[in-house]
Amino acid sequence: QVQLVESGGGSVQAGGSLTLSCAYSMVFYSNHCMGWFRQAPGKEREGVSCITWRDGGTYYGDSVKGRFTISIDYHKNTLYLQMTSLSPEDTAMYYCAAQPGDCFSGSLTRIKEYPYRGQGTQVTVSS
Repeated sequence: QVQLVESGGGSVQAGGSLTLSCAYSMVFYSNHCMGWFRQAPGKEREGVSCITWRDGGTYYGDSVKGRFTISIDYHKNTLYLQMTSLSPEDTAMYYCAAQPGDCFSGSLTRIKEYPYRGQGTQVTVSS
């Protein structure tokens, strides 16, 4: 059974940090593009970052580049998103998603439509 389970969301003040986790099921032992997208109230879904399971290649959205870091712990079967220098504009529901194959430059546009996704975890940043 395919499963992606997010955790780690919460409320922080501007300038703070949070790390999101996404535990994935064993089916992802084959190559997948895995990553995060977010959706704020009244806004469109936005691809945040993605990573190719096979080689660790990463992509970041312009709004998070230099502040967020995506990574995989292969022993724990967990995808992470380390978020620093958070601002109120980062407030959103964050979703973990995946699909078979490598990530590429267009993945951040498509990740919000990936067939596998978790239930989401809320991040709220106050000023």
